[in-house]
Amino acid sequence: MGSFFTPARITALQTRVERTVERLKPWSWLWPPIAFGAGLGSFFLVDRQQWLGAVLALGLLFAWLLLLSESLIGRWLARHGHPTLPRGVTTFIAQMIHQETLFFTLPFILVTTVWNSGQTLFALLVIAMAILSIIDPLYYKLAGRWRSLYFIFHAQCVFLVVLVILPIMLQLTTGQSLILALVITILVALPSFWHLLKKRSLTRWCGFFALTIVLAYAAWLGKIWVPPASLWMTNSALSPALDIQSREPQGTMALTPDAIRSTGLYVYTAIRAPRGLSETIHHAWHHNGELLDEVELAINGGREKGYRAWSHKQNFPEAPSGEWRIDIMTDSGQRLGLIRFTVSEDLEKATIADSKIQPNGLSALNLRRFIPGNSNSENDSSTDE
Repeated sequence: MGSFFTPARITALQTRVERTVERLKPWSWLWPPIAFGAGLGSFFLVDRQQWLGAVLALGLLFAWLLLLSESLIGRWLARHGHPTLPRGVTTFIAQMIHQETLFFTLPFILVTTVWNSGQTLFALLVIAMAILSIIDPLYYKLAGRWRSLYFIFHAQCVFLVVLVILPIMLQLTTGQSLILALVITILVALPSFWHLLKKRSLTRWCGFFALTIVLAYAAWLGKIWVPPASLWMTNSALSPALDIQSREPQGTMALTPDAIRSTGLYVYTAIRAPRGLSETIHHAWHHNGELLDEVELAINGGREKGYRAWSHKQNFPEAPSGEWRIDIMTDSGQRLGLIRFTVSEDLEKATIADSKIQPNGLSALNLRRFIPGNSNSENDSSTDE
């Protein structure tokens, strides 16, 4: 093995890599749209083309393994007296992998973000990172001068990779994927704070440990701002009744206090998830900002128009007038959507529950017409409260 890694062979390999990079640089502008298209295809075709999502995810994972091993390989070569790749070449390779990551995962983030919530800030952050990755002067300044910020940039890309790939490849729930993504991201981000240990005193070790705990806790608190990359709400409706046989909301009712106390209210949601993925979602009913009820529903992936789930609330308080909000949440606390309505004696202010199934997110653009095939799965969930 030692005879294989001769200086001549290593030099020849590095020269070949450098020449390949130089040939690729003029065409590097093609890489982001290709990665975006791959991510779009993986997201929308994963239900009927599971192998496609797995192949694309494996390719992205392999690229990340190369990036993570690059520094190890460089240190091994330097330790044995071999030449290493120029900094510009390694930065270019890292840039290509960051671009691949950001533009591959961008469709997942754009589709699953609840845009009238704090998740918008997370989505805008990913968009900004994607833009930064294709502006060479900014990216190379980040990689060269602001190393701590560059490590954080790198860690955020790792977070996106794990968050998106695990549900596709291993059919993990969004909660399981989120926990693994947070743990791996923190481990990757810690090298940016390694300067705390230059003087290996007990105080600095304690500070380093405390910083790790703070990062982990802050990341967990912020999970509600992170879109569930494999789930999204396609449709929703408010109705006074629901046909269980056809699974369709029915009827029209002004949401006055007397009406909802006597009839109750159905909240209908359709949640789209990849085939084979089982999740638990929650309908959390809030009245004037106070949580009153939380309904747990089990869903399964694979239905193109979304897994239909509904909750029927009947036990309204004696004074139900006011603003109501229903948060549709994953079991890990990530928001899938929210529905607002007003209960009032004044018919002009009261919301009308008209049973109309309203599209949510990108369903409003009717993107499913571009997706071939149709799923006839009729699995649904319902709960009365």
